[in-house]
Amino acid sequence: MSMSLLLTQLLNGLQLGVLLFLLAAGLTLVFGIMSFVNLAHGSLYMLGAYFAASAYSHTESFGLALLAGVGGCVVLGFALERLAISRLYRRDHLDHVLATFGMVLFFNELVRIVWGPQPYFLPVPAFLESTVDLLGISYPSYRFAIIVVGLLVALGAHLLMHKTRLGMLIRAGAVNPAMVGALGVDIKLLNALLFALGAALAGLAGVMAAPILSIQSGMGEPVLISALVVIVIGGIGSISGAFYAALIVGVADTLGRAFLPSLLREVASREVANAAGPALASMLIYVLMALVLAVRPQGLFPAGRS
Repeated sequence: MSMSLLLTQLLNGLQLGVLLFLLAAGLTLVFGIMSFVNLAHGSLYMLGAYFAASAYSHTESFGLALLAGVGGCVVLGFALERLAISRLYRRDHLDHVLATFGMVLFFNELVRIVWGPQPYFLPVPAFLESTVDLLGISYPSYRFAIIVVGLLVALGAHLLMHKTRLGMLIRAGAVNPAMVGALGVDIKLLNALLFALGAALAGLAGVMAAPILSIQSGMGEPVLISALVVIVIGGIGSISGAFYAALIVGVADTLGRAFLPSLLREVASREVANAAGPALASMLIYVLMALVLAVRPQGLFPAGRS
């Protein structure tokens, strides 16, 4: 195992981690603060990528594509909350799951109708097509930009939740919405804004991931599962917990897929290692989640300490 390969995979894990954080942050806001199970969150990630690809095909501007992806998801999230989600808040979590699973199926079919079954691609911005030298290795500039954007969003989310009046109202509304409403705050509007903020983060994740993945129907489901793992490990409702857990999951998943098969070859035959290595690597983050649930069911960084 060379040091340059290890550093590259660590950076890849960090990049995956910040992408998972962008998705998990919005999900944990809605799940942990509003107590709403939103399986359609991955669909917003998918639609953000599609909105960006469509905007780029007409303008050839990555900046406008980014604006279209995030802005489109904000508008869609706000409308979705007002028209459908708000009617489900007082219902059981099973109703949340069934309703939002139906939305997943609807949006998957919608993108096939509007954009067709073929994958779409969003090119890397021209000014980020080069590489940067980090600790003696060359790393793609765009992947490094994803890391920077994710860290800036994490800082912004922390400041929003802990240093602004809106963040104070969000946290107070999560504890006692009736009292906050009695003080003159429009709880319905606050919930809509919170859902739209989560949609914006999901759209941003979709836009940032689009140049390194193919954009296709159903692309939101696998990453949604990883995001759920993140919020369970970090602690439901904790933004800082989602950030730390996303980095842990991203690094563990990347290093496991890169090195676990070769490590198994040191203790087992090549046939066994080749068969079991990839399977164990793909299971690694779920094993990690199970261990966390067994030892610390509330998560490693629960909301009360974020």
